[in-house]
Amino acid sequence: LFRLYCDTRPKLQRCIQLLDAMVHTHTQTHTHSPQRVDIAEVFADQCRENLELSPCKEIFSNCHKVVHDYLSGDPFLDYQNSMFFDRFLQWKMLERQPITKDTFRQYRVLGKGGFGEVCACQVRATGKMYACKKLEKKRIKKRKGESMALNEKQILEKVNSRFVVSLAYAYETKDALCLVLTLMNGGDLKFHTYNMGTPGFERDRVQFYAAQICCGLDHLHRESIVYRDLKPENILLDDNGHIRISDLGLAIKVPDGEPIRGRVGTVGYMAPEVINNEKYSMCPDWWGLGCLIYEMTAGRSPFRARKERVKREEVERRVQEEEEEYSDKFTEDTKAICRALLTKDPRQRLGCRADGAAGVKAHTFFKNINFKRLEAGIVEPPFVPDPRAVYCKDVLDIEQFSTVKGVNLDQTDTDFYSKFATGCVSIPWQNEVGVTAEHDIC
Repeated sequence: LFRLYCDTRPKLQRCIQLLDAMVHTHTQTHTHSPQRVDIAEVFADQCRENLELSPCKEIFSNCHKVVHDYLSGDPFLDYQNSMFFDRFLQWKMLERQPITKDTFRQYRVLGKGGFGEVCACQVRATGKMYACKKLEKKRIKKRKGESMALNEKQILEKVNSRFVVSLAYAYETKDALCLVLTLMNGGDLKFHTYNMGTPGFERDRVQFYAAQICCGLDHLHRESIVYRDLKPENILLDDNGHIRISDLGLAIKVPDGEPIRGRVGTVGYMAPEVINNEKYSMCPDWWGLGCLIYEMTAGRSPFRARKERVKREEVERRVQEEEEEYSDKFTEDTKAICRALLTKDPRQRLGCRADGAAGVKAHTFFKNINFKRLEAGIVEPPFVPDPRAVYCKDVLDIEQFSTVKGVNLDQTDTDFYSKFATGCVSIPWQNEVGVTAEHDIC
């Protein structure tokens, strides 16, 4: 609405056009463009100064700040006294309306989570499709999963990334707590790795998925969140072939400067420092990325063969003591990034040094990836799911949950549910309603 307000005033409209042009420039691969934006001289001077001081890709950074600071001053104060701000307040009132099961139409079961089923659902008012993850109240209480459930909800609420599933709504029914999430119809990487012909992917798919996972981890780490459960079944594809990280039940916020302990994760994907119950911050996630790149390439995980029957202790011994083996499926740069990410000493591991995610993105394995364009969502995926195909188990193969007996809910549980069932999440809701409004106008 502030942008719409700016569009009604030529001077402010030019500021918005300049900001859009700077964003557009970041995502372009060409070096010359005939396009020009008519802007105020003060902004042009700032760009010229930056170009003379440092002719690099960040030449617009200070100019961007100057424009942003200008719009944040008198123009924004004027906006608050306009009809556009009144409309904004109306939208916020609509956003705060109670969310119940009647807000949605419920469809078929898609799978199951740790505490209940996951089904498809549709918002009645907009037609938007989502996945509804149902957490059965009695099952949560029986397994003492309250803190885990609330932690996942709060982390999902905090993260806004095109590479991590988004939480749009959180509500409760009589029997369940419900998380309404991004619907990912394309299946998971485990299914695609092992059920679509010869196990493993071609290099371009491995590179594309690894780059998007790297961006997702980067976004989580910027919020001081370590994911801790990177594995193929937790990476989901959407209708267009883009991926998102899902299932943040084991993710946790790391306090500033205070590494954590926690022997959590999935056998075969846990980093040596996790197995040894040592303190860590973000390093286990980069180990997990190494495991995924290896598995997508080889068609097997680095420390256990597909369907190999082996005890947990033996897998953990291999992780701690043995070096992974590389077949002729691996190119030299694929081997190099796997070795760098699967370094057993976290202090020497790629991604764990001072340059963090930037160091991973700069590796020669990703030399063909333009990360600016990737993060803008304008890189074409190498594989697009067939909309007529079902990339998962038959629904009849999904194990059914048994009834939970001997668990009674009390006032303490009710207090916990009130922290969980908070309704809409602002950014996903605004995107959903905004798209619907645009279609109605058209």
